[in-house]
Amino acid sequence: MTYEQKITSELDFWKFKTLQKSSLFNKVTDTVQKKINSYIPDKIHIAITTAIKQMVKAVLFGSTFTTAKPVTDLTLMHREALINQKIDTYKKTGAAEGGITGAGGFLMSLADFPLLLGIKMKMLFDIAALYGYDVKDYRERLYILHIFQLAFSSKEESKNVFLKMQNWDDIAHKLPTNIDEFDWLTFQQQYRDYIDLAKLAQMVPFIGAAVGAVANYKLIEKLGKTAMMSYRMRHFSLQYAVISSHEIKNDKLKIDN
Repeated sequence: MTYEQKITSELDFWKFKTLQKSSLFNKVTDTVQKKINSYIPDKIHIAITTAIKQMVKAVLFGSTFTTAKPVTDLTLMHREALINQKIDTYKKTGAAEGGITGAGGFLMSLADFPLLLGIKMKMLFDIAALYGYDVKDYRERLYILHIFQLAFSSKEESKNVFLKMQNWDDIAHKLPTNIDEFDWLTFQQQYRDYIDLAKLAQMVPFIGAAVGAVANYKLIEKLGKTAMMSYRMRHFSLQYAVISSHEIKNDKLKIDN
């Protein structure tokens, strides 16, 4: 079995899991999450929402994460070997950061949200560059936001985002350049709701450090896997488009002859 055949099987399984109906566990979790949210003080919600909003703006308009140059002339297997190394590094960085802020109690745990967002976004920009995409392109940054949304949304919202991401390169040139048309309100709400259960325990004295380290490690791991699957989906979609175009040209030549 070739490397591409192997990862195609992995991709197909990931697609199947992504489009599966919500399980009873997911539905119960969503209900519990909404109940917990009703007990969380508004100042915590505001702090988290503000951090996410600022990061979204930084990703779309700032230059902090746009330094990585697209990598060319590498096989897919080589690219993904480098990407897996990157993800491992970011997981360790995130775990260390989560442990430190978790040990610092409530105020330090609040600081973890923007710090963790920065780590995740920097990782996504590095992954995009290693797959050969220019993150200076607004549409590539928008794709990165979709990856983020896909990883950290409810089951139903993940399906909606996934459907938007299919055949991305066919629709990318039609996307609006006005960022106000991006539904970032849903983006931040879904992300906040997704991580609240894991991250709120980080604010509890004595166990915060351990919870913060493990939670950050797992969250970055999930995002890294989602990013790889998302770019694999684009890779095979483009590959299929090239093959189809070549076949059409050959058929036309046969007809002309």
